[in-house]
Amino acid sequence: MTKKYVVEVEKLDKKGSGQAVVWRENEHGNKKKLTLVIPESLPGEKVEVIAEKPHLKWTKAPIKEIIEKHPERKTPPCPHFSLCGGCVWQHWTYEGQLKHKTAFVKKQVERQGFDPDLVFDAIGADKPWHYRNKMEFTFAKDGSMGLHEQGNFRKIIPLETCLIAGEEMVAAAMEVAEWAKDYRLPGYDKETHEGLLRHLMVRQSFAMGEVMLAVFATKPHTELKDAVEDLSERIRKNHKQVASLLWMENRLWADKAQAEHVEVLSGRDFIYDELFGYRYRLWYDTFFQTNPKQAEKLVELALDLSKPKKHEKMIDLFCGVGTFSLPFASRVGELAGVEIVETSIESAKRNAKDNGIDNTYFLAADARRGIDQVIEKFGTPDLLLLDPPRSGAGGKVMRKIGRAQPERVVYVSCNPETFATDIKELAAFGYELEKVQPVDLFPHTVHVELVALMSRVV
Repeated sequence: MTKKYVVEVEKLDKKGSGQAVVWRENEHGNKKKLTLVIPESLPGEKVEVIAEKPHLKWTKAPIKEIIEKHPERKTPPCPHFSLCGGCVWQHWTYEGQLKHKTAFVKKQVERQGFDPDLVFDAIGADKPWHYRNKMEFTFAKDGSMGLHEQGNFRKIIPLETCLIAGEEMVAAAMEVAEWAKDYRLPGYDKETHEGLLRHLMVRQSFAMGEVMLAVFATKPHTELKDAVEDLSERIRKNHKQVASLLWMENRLWADKAQAEHVEVLSGRDFIYDELFGYRYRLWYDTFFQTNPKQAEKLVELALDLSKPKKHEKMIDLFCGVGTFSLPFASRVGELAGVEIVETSIESAKRNAKDNGIDNTYFLAADARRGIDQVIEKFGTPDLLLLDPPRSGAGGKVMRKIGRAQPERVVYVSCNPETFATDIKELAAFGYELEKVQPVDLFPHTVHVELVALMSRVV
C-alpha cells in the first residue's frame, strides 16, 4: 500500500538521491520514523512523493509533483535518465554539482579535525559530456544491448545513446548492437546460465584516436563463423578507428567482464593511449583513468604540490600501470612503484621502457610489504605518493608511511571519506595537511577525486 507525502528534501544520500523524514503512526498509535529516499530531487525542494512501502523504516519515494523547485534544477538531456543509474545528477546544473562536491570534501576533512579552509573549490571538466574512455554494456536475454536499470541489475535498458561515453565508442557499440539484432543472437540469462552474448566492453583513446571492442560470449567465435566474419567486416568498413576487435570466451557463472580465452578478430590485443605526454598500452583488463583529460589535471596537481627534485627518492604506492610513476620518474632520481596486481606491474615496466624511462623499480606486492621491501632496497624516500582504491589505504599502511618519515606525502583519492580517515593517522607522526584540491573526474555523478599534500614538520 502506497502513501502520498508533501515534504522538503533535507539532504542528499551517498547515491545522490534526496532524503526527507516523516513520522507515521503504527497500529498501536506510536510514532515511527520513516526515511523517504527521493530520486531526482535536490536539497531544499518541496515535493509531493509516493512512498512505495510506508510501513518500513525507509522507502523509495518517487516524485509525483515538484511544488517548489531548486533554482539550479535543469532538464536532463539524456532520454534514459530516469531509468539508468549511470549519471544521477543530470537534472542539476554543473556549477551546482561542483559546489556540492566541494562542500562534501570540506565536511569529510572537518570531521577528522582538519581545517576545511584547506579545501579549495573543485576543478570542473571543460567538457562535462562524452568524457568516459571506457564503458561496459550488457546484453539482455532477448539480445538487446544496454545498461543495467537503476537498482535492478537483472533488467537491461536498451540504449540509443550514452552522453557520458566517447562519441566514437557509442557509435561502435551501436554497430555491435545492430549486428546482434540482425542475427537474432540471444543474450545471456543470469538465472538459467543459458544464452550467447554477455557483455560488450569498449575502450577509446582520445589522444591516439584508437578504439577497442571486446565481445564477451559463452561460445568460441568458430561456432558463429559467418556472423563473426560479418561483424569484423562491418567494423572494418564503418569504424576504421577500431584498432582492436576481440572475441572473449567466458563460460563462468560470475557476472563479470572476464575471459577464459581471448581471440583477436582484427588488429592487436591492445590499444595505445597517452596521458600527460606519456604513452601507455591498454589491454582489455588494464586499469586506466576513465576521464583522461581530468586525470591529467590530477597528475599536474600532484607534481605542482609535491615539487619533486632530481636528487630525490620516491615511492609510488598503488601505482597501477604507472599513471603517476612515469611523470614523476622523469623528475626524481629514483622511483619505486608498488602494486598488488602483477599484470599491472608488468604493464608499468613495459610502459616505462616504451617511454625511455630507466630509473624505476616496480614491485608486485601489497602496500604494507612493499613499503618495507622498497626501503630496504634504496632507503627512506623523500617523497611518497599513494593512490589507493575507494576503500582507502587503511590504518596499517598509513602508519607504515608515518614511520617511514618521507618529507612529503601526496595522497590522490577517489573517496574523500576514506582519505580523511587515512590522513588522520599521519598527524601522530608529525605531518600537517597543507592543501586539498578536489577534481571532478565524473560529472553528473556523486563521485569526486582529490589531490592533497601533507608535509612533515616535526
